[in-house]
Amino acid sequence: MVELLAVPTFANNNMFLRDFYSIHDGSFSIAAEKASMFAKEVAHDFNPLHDVDAKRFCVPGDLLFSMAVEKYGLSQNMHFNFSGMVGHDVLLNFPDTDAELIDINDKQGKTYLQVKRSGGISRNFTLIESFIRDYVAFSGQNFPYVLVPLLAQEKVMFNLNRPLVIYESMTLSFDHLDFQQASVEMLEPKIEVDGKRATAFLHFQMKADGEVVGTGFKKLAISVPSDYEAEPMQAFVDEYLARKNNYLANLAAG
Repeated sequence: MVELLAVPTFANNNMFLRDFYSIHDGSFSIAAEKASMFAKEVAHDFNPLHDVDAKRFCVPGDLLFSMAVEKYGLSQNMHFNFSGMVGHDVLLNFPDTDAELIDINDKQGKTYLQVKRSGGISRNFTLIESFIRDYVAFSGQNFPYVLVPLLAQEKVMFNLNRPLVIYESMTLSFDHLDFQQASVEMLEPKIEVDGKRATAFLHFQMKADGEVVGTGFKKLAISVPSDYEAEPMQAFVDEYLARKNNYLANLAAG
């Protein structure tokens, strides 16, 4: 059943995300160590920007998305717009509100995430956790398995020494929310290239009990300053996957 609750809260300690943030006088912060753990162990995302010692460290957008869904519930229609990179222990305000438009800001009023929502709302913790886990696992696999073939198709590539791939937004649309678990499946991705910039649209669908219950897409902005070169890109991918496999192997062994 869809539950309509007016005032959202982070108070439910059963949610698995509680391990990844801290609360300070009503504000929320994410330590680099916790953000990196979420990226690697939940999303299997090994983007170097999420490494603890990265010079330009940033919290994964998928963790901010997950915290927003945990806080505000899963709405039938949701749009997440990312407008800033959250650093180590930045204090964030997730306001208590039932508004359709929500800004996630820091103490200086800078917005990092804007959430637009409409339709019915589910606060079913089983559904929310299953959807978060499946979506971020899907999202974390976008590189290299989806992005690299798209770049090769258009014969463009990012700077291998400083890849710039920005998570711009994500949109969800459910037919209904009357189910307990939802899985995410990839649909055909698209890419548009305009000079040295590209926009990738990673389309997916949500299924429950074998039936499609919704669709969505993730939008990425990519700097593509050069022509595609297969060998350097393959070496880059091999190094990325070796790093990922070594980390997960050590995690399993430990």
